[in-house]
Amino acid sequence: MKIENITSLILVVDDEPDLEQLILQKFRKQIKNNRYSFLFAQNGADALEIIMKNLSINLILTDINMPVMDGLTLLSELNALDNRLLKSVIISAYGDMENIRTAMNRGAYDFITKPINLKDLEITIDKSLKEIEHYKQVLSSHDKLVAIRQELNIANAIQTSILPKTFPAFPERKDFDIHAKMITAKEVGGDLYDFFMLDKYRLAVVIGDVSGKGIAAALLMAVSKTLLKATAYKGIPTDSILEEVNNILTEESPDNMFVTVFYGILDTRTGSFEYSNGGHNLPFLIYNNGEVKQLENVGGLLLGAIKDVMYESKVITLKPGESLFFYTDGITEAFNQNEEEYHESRLVVLLSDNYSNNTIELVDKVISNVEIFSNGVEQSDDITCLALQYLKE
Repeated sequence: MKIENITSLILVVDDEPDLEQLILQKFRKQIKNNRYSFLFAQNGADALEIIMKNLSINLILTDINMPVMDGLTLLSELNALDNRLLKSVIISAYGDMENIRTAMNRGAYDFITKPINLKDLEITIDKSLKEIEHYKQVLSSHDKLVAIRQELNIANAIQTSILPKTFPAFPERKDFDIHAKMITAKEVGGDLYDFFMLDKYRLAVVIGDVSGKGIAAALLMAVSKTLLKATAYKGIPTDSILEEVNNILTEESPDNMFVTVFYGILDTRTGSFEYSNGGHNLPFLIYNNGEVKQLENVGGLLLGAIKDVMYESKVITLKPGESLFFYTDGITEAFNQNEEEYHESRLVVLLSDNYSNNTIELVDKVISNVEIFSNGVEQSDDITCLALQYLKE
């Protein structure tokens, strides 16, 4: 018969007839208070049958020398069950140390010598059950971590699926080239990037960084990216787009969570690039002679903080062969073992030295250089960069 709602279910395996009454008398208070419940078997074979019918058994107290199936064989059979919550305590004569040693090697948790000292038995049972309870908590925590890990993996798959990741992105286009890469600091990140054609000639580019880390940041990242793209298709100026998205995020995003955004539109017919900035790192313009210059900041707060913020826009003109390099602060604020920052100055030098590279080479070179600089120091922030080159002749 199965026994339910018992704190600890203990199986005693021994062919001595008097042991059952001895244990029931000794632990009568624990039994009455529903702390312990005991089952009894005369040998290992009976014990296995009882265990299969009562999978909630926590602890087994077993003799070694028994008919039909001895205690050592029972231990071997229990190992085959692979039940890590089931612990065994061996009961045997003090002079039978060789068998006791064999039992411990086969996985017994502890042992008690005969004649049984009931106080010692009580202490051993309590210790064993506490160990079992601790292990249950460890397994429960492990299962929760596994579940969280699975959820994070799913979140990562969803997040990366909404970011452009097929390159070359526009193989049929000869008037521009674009490449991007993101390396999250955790399973999911708060950085975002996107690019898409508004019409036949105008390319929209966005890069951003959500405050915070983890799933909350990833969700806000996804919402921000979706809002920006949907609003961009209205065809309104870049500053108006940031104003609209900011007002929505201010109403909908959690308190103390914001997103910095840089948004621009390249007209591939003329090289005209209109942009607005919402508190993000300003991109670098890479000239054909290797000179590198940061774009002028036209102001504008990060998005999601204050409603009805006014943003500004500016227009520059790219010459054929010139590039724009967009990035998040995970690059410039990467640390090395001496706690030094990578810094914008180092990025400018690298961009200048590699001004003739195509967008793939440029992105890979920057990320590789940051990794070399960090030299094994754990990444503390998401690393994202995007390179856009204007190629029209």
